[in-house]
Formats: sequence, C-alpha cells, structure tokens
Amino acid sequence: MSIHENLLHGFELLSEKKVSEINCLAKIYRHVKSGARLFFLQTDDDNKVFSISFRTPPTDSTGVPHILEHSVLCGSRKFPVREPFVELVKGSLNTFLNAMTFPDKTMYPVASRNDKDFRNLMDVYLDAVFYPNIEQVPEIMMQEGWHYELENAQAELSYKGVVYNEMKGVFSSPDAVLERKIQETLFPESPYGVESGGDPEFIPNLTQEEFVTFHKKYYHPANSYIFLYGNLNIAEELKFIDEEYLSHFDRIEVDSAIVRQKSFDKTLEHTYSYPISVNEKPQDKTFLSLNFVVGEATDPETTLAFEILEHLLLGTPAAPLKKALLEAGIGKDVFGQFNQSILQPVLTVGVRGANEDKKAEFLKVVYETLQRLCTEGLDKKLVEASVNIHEFQLREANFGNYPKGLIYNIKCMDSWLYDESPLLHLAYEGALGKVKTALTSRYFEELIEQKLLQNKHQAVVVVKPEQGLAEAKSKELAAKLAEYKKTLTTEEIEGIVKQTESLKKRQTTPDTPEKLATIPLLSLKDISRKTEELPLVEKKIGATKLLFHPLFTNRIAYVNLYFDSAVVKQSLLPYLFLLDGVLGQVDTEKYTYSELSNEINIHTGGISSASVAYSEKDDDTIFYPKFKVKSKALVAKLPELLGLLGEILGHSRFDDKKRLKELIAELKSKFAAIILEKGQIISSSRVLSYVSPVSKFREIGYLSFYHFVADLEEHFDEKFAEIQANLHQVAELIFTREGMLISLTTDEADYKAFTDSLPRLCKKLHTAQALPESYEFCFGAKNEGLMTSAKVQYAAKGYNFRRLNFEYQGSMRVLETIMRYDYLWNRIRVQGGAYGAFVQFERNGNMVYGSYRDPNLAETVHVYDEAAQYIAAFKVTEREMTKYIIGTMSGIDSPLTASMKGERAAENYLQHITQHDMEQERREILETTEEKVRSLAALVDECMKQNYICVLGGEEKIQQNKQLFAQLVSVFE
Repeated sequence: MSIHENLLHGFELLSEKKVSEINCLAKIYRHVKSGARLFFLQTDDDNKVFSISFRTPPTDSTGVPHILEHSVLCGSRKFPVREPFVELVKGSLNTFLNAMTFPDKTMYPVASRNDKDFRNLMDVYLDAVFYPNIEQVPEIMMQEGWHYELENAQAELSYKGVVYNEMKGVFSSPDAVLERKIQETLFPESPYGVESGGDPEFIPNLTQEEFVTFHKKYYHPANSYIFLYGNLNIAEELKFIDEEYLSHFDRIEVDSAIVRQKSFDKTLEHTYSYPISVNEKPQDKTFLSLNFVVGEATDPETTLAFEILEHLLLGTPAAPLKKALLEAGIGKDVFGQFNQSILQPVLTVGVRGANEDKKAEFLKVVYETLQRLCTEGLDKKLVEASVNIHEFQLREANFGNYPKGLIYNIKCMDSWLYDESPLLHLAYEGALGKVKTALTSRYFEELIEQKLLQNKHQAVVVVKPEQGLAEAKSKELAAKLAEYKKTLTTEEIEGIVKQTESLKKRQTTPDTPEKLATIPLLSLKDISRKTEELPLVEKKIGATKLLFHPLFTNRIAYVNLYFDSAVVKQSLLPYLFLLDGVLGQVDTEKYTYSELSNEINIHTGGISSASVAYSEKDDDTIFYPKFKVKSKALVAKLPELLGLLGEILGHSRFDDKKRLKELIAELKSKFAAIILEKGQIISSSRVLSYVSPVSKFREIGYLSFYHFVADLEEHFDEKFAEIQANLHQVAELIFTREGMLISLTTDEADYKAFTDSLPRLCKKLHTAQALPESYEFCFGAKNEGLMTSAKVQYAAKGYNFRRLNFEYQGSMRVLETIMRYDYLWNRIRVQGGAYGAFVQFERNGNMVYGSYRDPNLAETVHVYDEAAQYIAAFKVTEREMTKYIIGTMSGIDSPLTASMKGERAAENYLQHITQHDMEQERREILETTEEKVRSLAALVDECMKQNYICVLGGEEKIQQNKQLFAQLVSVFE
C-alpha cells in the first residue's frame, strides 16, 4: 500500500492493534507534513480525552517548562483573553482540564463527555500551545513566573510570581526537598539533575528572551505527542487538527532527546538541609534514603516487576525490608517509591523521622536484608500477595475521579516519549505473565541481586533539619534585593515601578466582551435538567440493614460498612482516629499482622478504613459519626473477604507493645507531612471547628490528632496500658452487628453470593450495642496562627450561615465558581501571587474561604472581607452568567464509577439527602441569575463580620501579623 492510500487528512496510519487488556483498538499515526505523532485509543467510553504533550528537557532550574505550562494558557492568537484556561473552567462541561509539568515533558490534557465541548477544549488548547501571546505580552511571564515588585520608589523590592510562590510552597515540605535532591544526586549530567518545576533560588534568573526561545525550540508539532481516547469519530478529529493547526507547519528536526546519565563507579553520598523553625527540635527529623537507577522505562517487564517489588519490599506491614528497618529502630516511618515516569526509573528506600548518625546502620540493614532475601528466598505467600493486588488493580482500572483515558495517556508517555511504542505499558499481559513466574521461581531474588546489589548507579541521600534556615534565607534574600536596589539608577527604579504598574493594570483590566466572545461556549440546552438517580434498594438481613446498589461491576463486589461510632464517649474520640490508623496492621487472633497483610492482598482488592462524620443535610449540630470500612474483591472471593473483615473487626489485638509503638511513630511522621503538604485542609477544618459541631468532630482527626499521637509517642511506655485498653474498648463498642450498616455495590445476579457469605462477618462481630453519647464541645473564635517553617501561608476564614438565619440554595454552588475563578483568582492568585484560593458552601451552613501556597496573609484576609462588596455589585452579561452555570454543572455531573455511585448513594442516605433535594439544587443552579448571586452578599458579609480566622504558615509572617490572632501556636515541637 502506498503512503497516499493510507493517508487520512494528512495522517499516515502506522499501525493498528486491538489491546484486550484495556478493551481498546489502538491506532498510531504520523502527520506527514508537520511530523506530529498521534495515538488514538478507540473505545466505548463516552468520557473522551485529548492531550498534546511536548518533550521539554530543561537545562537549568529556572523552571522554564513549568512557567511556560502556565503561560501558554494566558491568551493566544484565536483566544486573546487574559486567561482562556480560566474562561474554560468557568464555562465548560469538562471532566478534566489542566496542564502538567514533568521532569522531561509537559502535558496539556482535557476531557469531556459532550462532543461540542470536547472540540472547543481541543481548539483552545491547540491554539494555546502553538500560538501563545507570550512574546507580544511580556507581563504573562512576569505574572506566572517571576518579576520584581516595587509599588513606589521608596518601597522594598521583592519577587512575585505564581510559579515562584508555588515552588516556595512545594519546597516547604521536606519530602519534596528529598525527592528533588535524589534526582539531583543521581542525574548530575542529565535533565533530571535540574528542577523542571523551578527552584525559587534560580527562578529569578529566567529572562523573557530565554523563556520565548524555549517555546520556539520545543513547542513544534514535530516534537509533539497528540493523544485521543474515547468513542469519537477519528476522521472528523484528524480533519480538524490537520486543517486548523498541523497543516500550517513544516516538519523540522527538534533536538529534544533525553541525555542518559552514565552509571557511577561507586555509590555517591550527599547530605542536604531543609528548614525547621528555631523553636523546633531537630531530633528524629532526618530523612535517610538509598536510591537505585534500575534500567530504562522502555523495558515493560522490568518496570512492572519493580512496581511489584517496591510493594513487596516496602509497601505493606508484611514487607520484609520495611520490617527490618522498623525493628532496627532507625526511624519512625519507612517508605518506598518507584519513579517510572522518567527514562531511567528510580527505586527509593527511605526512612522518615530518623537521625543523621543512623546512616551507617540504615545502609547496613538495607544491604544485609536484601542479601538475606536473595540467599534464603522470598516468602512465596508474600510474592503471591503483591502480584495479586497489582493484577487486581490493573484489571479493575478504577481511577476514581480521573478519566481512564487520562491515566492511559500518562502511562503511554512512559514509553512513547522515549521513542518506543505507546502500547508498551498498556498491553501488560506479556510482562505480567513473565513476572508471575516469580510464584514458582527465584525471579525477584535474581532481580534484587542484579538490579540492586550489583548495581553501581546508586546514591545515599540524607536530608536533615536545620533550625532557622528559612529565616536566614529570608534575611539573605531581603539583603540581596536591598543591595541590588542600591545599584539601580533613579530611571531604573522608576522603570520597575512602571513595570509593576503595567502588570497590575493588565491584571485588573477586564477582558472586553468581544474578546470573551472568542471563547467557545455551550448552551444551557446542552445540559440535562434531570439529576442522575443513584440506585439504592433498602434491604434487611436479620437485624442488619443493607443498602444495595445494583450496577454492572465486572464481577467485583464493593462492600462498605458503616459502624455507628456515636457510642464512643467524648474523652475517647481521638482513639477512633487512632483505631483507623492501626486497624489491619496489628495481629488478630488468627493471623500475625504480616500474615493478615498477605491474606488481604491475596484474596481482595484492598481493605481500608476511616473515621468520619456525616452531618444532617441542613443542620451541622446534628451529625452521625461513623467508622467506615471500605473493601472490594472478586465476587468469587466474597467468602474470604467477609471472613477477613470479621477477623479484623472482631478479633484485632492491641497487646503487641512494640508494634503499637511503631505504628504510632509512623502515624506522627505521616501527619507531619500532611500538615505541610495540605495546609489548606488543616486551616479550613480548624477554622470551622471554632463554630461547627460536625467540623469539631472531624478536626479531631487532623491537627488535633497530630498533637494527640505526638503526645502518645513521647509518653508511650507510661501510657501503653491505657492505649491498649482504650483501643480495645472503642473497637468493642463500635464493631457490633446492631451498629452496622452495609452498602453493597455489585451486579444483581451476585447479591446472593454476598448474603451467603455474610455470616462469616456477622458471627465475629460483637453483640452488645451501647447507647449514643452526647458531646459537649467548646466553641468560639480561637483565631489561631499556626506557625511552621513554611515559606507560604494557608489562610482560612469561615462561619456557619445558618446560625445567622440564612438558608442553603443551589446558586451558592455557582457563587463558588464565580469566586474561585474570578474574584479570588484575580485578587489572590493573579495579583497576590498565590497558587490558588477557593470558597465552599455546604448544605449544613458551613462556609469557608481558603488560600493555598500564598505569600500573603493580612492582604488575603482583607480580600475575603471585601468579597461581599464584589458580590453585591456583581454584574455580567447573560453569556457570562451562562458560562458560570455551565462551569458549575461540570463539577455536579462529573462521571462516577460504579463504586463511587454506590458510595455517593449511601452517604446521601446517611445525610437524608433525597432525589428531590438533588433535583431542587440542580434546578436552582440552572436558574441562577445575577440578582440571585447579588442576594448572597449579605450572607457572606455577615459571616465575614464574625471574624473567625485560622492561618497555617511561616512563623515570621504570622509574627508580623500577630494582631490578627487570638493565639499563636507552634505546630511542631
């Protein structure tokens, strides 16, 4: 066949293959004129995905790939508005819309179930990457990357920029510092040795000229990887891409090859520092890691084998390397990581909560344990468990809120980017078959010997705490900027002032209606007026209530158990969250915790738990504490699943002192990381706990829980008997037949298989049902400044509007969209330089504003206080109002997997949210008008006037604004 016979709208079909593993027909194309690559996965899925990616290896740590990722979405040839990305978020039915910077590539994926919307998204993204306004409008790089900020000639000179502050926030986490330093150490001569996201120390070295040059070099179709997925008409999509974009480019050679790092002659060892507060103790806060470069991402068998090996060695309570390190007392938390999204994948063995003087012992334990496993052999049951859980996950292909096509896109880039077939990791049966020989051979033992013990491409990376490092760097930066300002002439200073004014003018000048009209928009007619009904059939099995959700699940049963935990007295509530932290990781009467872990992974798709509280839909003072246990298994394995659930819930033992001590230390370490990485959750939950009973209960599992486990760890020996007794008491109180509600999601035909196996669970549960407790919480505006060594803030302000006699209405959901992507976006992100901000209204009356990775504090709180004025004056065109409504509906109608539908139905049931309530909310959203938005100004104003605030952030910034707080709290001791 000649090339012309095989051409479709400028694309040559290179190969076509059915991929049974993911039930897709895969087609690989090449655009003849431009050189663009295109990969299409044809399937029945209506959640269609498009993405265009570029290979973008950085040469320094100025963050140019990351800043460019932000910036190309700030206006283009066909769509000259300031931020097309935001306009799409406001007014698209997208199921995913974002862009992502990796160490060696930049991806621009979108997804939608609506054909017209899908085409609109594709058009805006293609125009953005090929024709951005970055050269004509230098303020774009200044805003998204960095710029000198100078309000007037007398003011202090400072740096500002969205990516600059985002990365300051990222590197406030020692885990992120460790991850960066591992790559820097392992790949000194490769693009992976620098930070593609940008290091705040180097971001200000980036010039506008270098920025534009990077785009011109790499953002050409010949260096692009276009991906399409779903039940779409490929001929129509190829025609559009060719005619509108690719046909306008000629093929060129783009030198974007990833330089391979040569192996080392010997193991490298490097120690780095991360900041902690001057009031924080440095003991037990060092990270130790041993890191191996293991082959290449283009070897699918080795890649899959190492995914499983990392889990086998470090990922479960039965993992032998994890156990050896914990038993040696080297650190508080052992973790493993396998990074396969780079050309030369890396396996990391790490320990948190250690001390630098334990480095030699750490290495001795790792090497000796690996050698012992090679000599004595791995436990075959452990091997079976790790292989089984990975096979279950591969076949289930349940990615939660993320579209399947998006995950397949990311996975295919792990080979396609490196000039191999995009199918390499998607068609996994061959590789899996070879790895499964480990069940009857020395497969993993040989892998450890060859790829780890005999491997010279490895590095020991230690990241240790340094008191006052953040403050010292802050002073050093201030002095550097002050010195630089002294070298400037009057004219140069005036130039920076004018540049600052020019940027602010661009940021505060609204787009004209004509420009806004260039962004394609759906009609409200494209949105169904009907809310999808979530299946729920109430049943009774003896005394047990069961909620059945009959849905197609491909012979998987999703079993969620909700135990009434209102029977636990107030003084023991922290133990509910501790029970969640240890359940399934301690011995039971029948199994040791290692054996239990293996049984779970061999027979199920996973068992997890959480202590939660569901509020009455319209009253946060009435709430239902539940201990939720989630599980899943193949229907054929239901007897084993229910037997294991019964064993865990009815017969867990809390008498192993050494094991409990390990778990409590691990929990403290993990929660410390969460506080630094997800500060917006901490500050938001904390501020609502000042006013709301249900939020007060939930907050016991956040910052309060960290302080609780920190105290338990410090006084463990003297408190062990108390801890053991309280865990036993709480488990006995809540895990009863009478207190259990079951939520089952599976096919109708498989219901009987569940009921037949249910006695295996019920007979092991306790029978005595206690009476519900009443909780007396203290409330009031604590207004805490929660101080850490972070370089950014997470500022929250909130209240409960029902206390002020306001009612919930669906238009509040539209207001969330308006505030997040207009008022807060412009004031806090665009002008303030924060990574983002949001407002949330709940049916029960709780409302909260929050910012994240925010360089400001008082200024952000002031923005919250002025929000009511903006809402009161809110005035937009009918087109803009439609846009906000559509953008809101994209979140309401995000596609749910069968397991998510069952879970959502059960939780609506617990909160007494009916189909009528959901229909009413939908109607109120679709009928939102300017007037209805403006009518919410009084509600927001009254809530803000109550002045309930909480900020988690840098000690220096909080101290500078201490007048805002009733109390200052050092989060870490």
